[in-house]
Amino acid sequence: MLNDEVTLRKLEILCSFVRTGSLVKTADELQLSSVSIHKALHSLEAGIGCPLFIKEGRQLKALPAAIYLAEASVDLLDDVERVLKKTRAKAGVESGQIRLGSMYSLTANIIPRIIMGTKIRRPDLDIDLYLGSNEDLMKKLTEGNIDAVVIAAPADDSLEGVEIIPLFEDQLFFASSKNNKPKESVIDLSKYESEKFLTLQDGFATTSGFYDAFKLAGFNPNVVMKVGDIFSLMNMVSGNMGKTLLPGRVRALMGDAIEFTSLLPNYQVTQRIALMYLQANESNPNILALAAEARMLHRKQ
Repeated sequence: MLNDEVTLRKLEILCSFVRTGSLVKTADELQLSSVSIHKALHSLEAGIGCPLFIKEGRQLKALPAAIYLAEASVDLLDDVERVLKKTRAKAGVESGQIRLGSMYSLTANIIPRIIMGTKIRRPDLDIDLYLGSNEDLMKKLTEGNIDAVVIAAPADDSLEGVEIIPLFEDQLFFASSKNNKPKESVIDLSKYESEKFLTLQDGFATTSGFYDAFKLAGFNPNVVMKVGDIFSLMNMVSGNMGKTLLPGRVRALMGDAIEFTSLLPNYQVTQRIALMYLQANESNPNILALAAEARMLHRKQ
């Protein structure tokens, strides 16, 4: 049975001693004092409960039991090192790769800037991009399936164990085709109860904001279709299949085909876009580089 005297470090010292045959050489190899090596070997011997060494003059000699233990421990120590390396890789600490999640609407501007800036900081880093809804990406983050996300953060920073680095704030706009744009320059949503609307599927931050705005207007919108990504939604709006609410950040993508009209102040909904990652991973150098780039972009906004 193992006890406190039998440790992996002492087995490592034993392997070195058996290989070099010298306390001095073992001390040099492991950057310890000869006294520390001597104490560790005798402590290991006491913990195992059988003779491992014999003194021949002033020299310590390994007995057959010590040689067997050292040979067997080489594979054990290699296995432990592999397990620890895989554990660190799972956490992203030793990996040359980072898994970044993002909402579709951020891929036209902020995500390329974050990726390029992070790559300048860590040129050998590979960044895999995962796209999805706010809800889906947050679930992947908390389950450890991705390392960081750029999504809409909760207004009250109520995510325990999650680091939040703000990037920018965005407003929702009334979106319609250029061929069927509203006459007014500011939209009173309460006058659009009979209008046909399109929106994203549930789980997207823009969907949540969409319904929040109509809740402020005092009615449930007539949603005739839900789609799975914001690019499909914009194409349908530009084709005059219905109206919707879109974040201002996508205006540059289809501003020539979609009319973006501000909402009255009492219907305005704000999205706070942020980089988020688990606080348990805040010492990961890849995460640190990503966070540094996010903070720099935030200052430039």
